[in-house]
Amino acid sequence: MRGIVVCMSCTFCQLIAEDRAQWVARGPLACAFTPLNPLAPGHALVVPTSHFVGLFDTPSTVLAETTALVQRLANAMRSGLNATGVNILSASGPGSEQSVPHLHFHVVPRWVDDGFSTWPAGRSQYRISGDPAARISDVLAVDAQGRS
Repeated sequence: MRGIVVCMSCTFCQLIAEDRAQWVARGPLACAFTPLNPLAPGHALVVPTSHFVGLFDTPSTVLAETTALVQRLANAMRSGLNATGVNILSASGPGSEQSVPHLHFHVVPRWVDDGFSTWPAGRSQYRISGDPAARISDVLAVDAQGRS
């Protein structure tokens, strides 16, 4: 893997390069910090330390390390904050309402009766012809054949 790739027009890359975040964890491939406007006490963002826009361009090794940090952070929230659950939120790509074009996962600690919901209130109006699950399955099968 190459060295850290930084995009200085990216808010998250700037925070990492300039060491301007309230860090929760820092590693060579992934880090976690608190957002400016947390949704709950302990809410944190987990991002790769190199610039990758989303799931589509992030190498699997970096994604694995990033999601491992998400899991460690969730466990720390359960132990350290007595959270009874977490919401893990991420958006990737132009159709997803991704707010910062750098892969990131919000890890939001939750408690029973904490007073808010993060589940979508409606359903997509986008329609696909045929069976969407079958179409996805077909692409995955072709992908698996290409890797064998």
